[in-house]
Amino acid sequence: MSTNVLSTPAATGFGGVVQEYLWNFENQQLRVVYETLGKGSPLLLLPAFSSVSTRLEMGELARLLAPNFQVVAVDWPGFGESSRPSLNYQPEIYQQFLEDFVKAVFNIPITVVAAGHAASYVLQLAVKQPATFSRILLLAPTWRGPLPTMGASQQIAGFVRELVRSPILGQALYKLNTTPSFLSFMYRRHVFTDAAKITPSFIEKKWHTTQQPGARFASAAFVTGNLDAVREQSDFLELVKSLTVPLMVVIGESSPPKSREEMNALVALPGVRSVVIPGSLGLHEEYPAVVLEGVQDFLFSR
Repeated sequence: MSTNVLSTPAATGFGGVVQEYLWNFENQQLRVVYETLGKGSPLLLLPAFSSVSTRLEMGELARLLAPNFQVVAVDWPGFGESSRPSLNYQPEIYQQFLEDFVKAVFNIPITVVAAGHAASYVLQLAVKQPATFSRILLLAPTWRGPLPTMGASQQIAGFVRELVRSPILGQALYKLNTTPSFLSFMYRRHVFTDAAKITPSFIEKKWHTTQQPGARFASAAFVTGNLDAVREQSDFLELVKSLTVPLMVVIGESSPPKSREEMNALVALPGVRSVVIPGSLGLHEEYPAVVLEGVQDFLFSR
């Protein structure tokens, strides 16, 4: 495993040094792209899993944090600018990746800021290796994929996943579910709360992310629940109860009802700090300055 600096145009990043981490998984080498900005104690930014997942959704938050931290934002394998092979994407891949990446890039306990579905993976690693993180900040954390949240059984979700993975019909279905109009609809429904921010140029960038070769494989896994690192709410809450690392949670006041219920159950646990701010599941991208204002005491305290 190695890391290299990439001569990537600044337009593809948020102004930091863009690097690649060559990760070996089951005799296959995956190219993982990450970006570093600022100086200070290390802070890892993990974007949410989604069809449009990319480190760039963390870009403005990274710039705001850079005066106080050395910020590292990563594109998960299968998403963003990282390799997107046709793997059977499942939790074991991301559990191993996160453990290996942190070990390769950092040599002291770090602050980690994780959005959405990244929460479970961070909590699992923190319970397994408590010295990995010095503090954990979860942004609109989720643990269950969209189809299971809508009530789809594992059988139906599995059928949909295999359908999307199929060569011709799968590509067609994926394209139908990543059209600019559909992406705009989804953003308005449960990602952003200010419709004025969902501009044609914003959606075009998101659409471009979804159209990269191999993009449908990891996306289908997420949507159908195959990236759910836990299967029950009790398992998710048990991870938090087992933590020895300080934890804070940021909740969007306009979060979808089911997601909000899950977040409320999380922050009701003893020792979990929390703050409610404007926004929904994409609050880290829509309101980065408000996020920082709400968590700075937690991040900057010794």
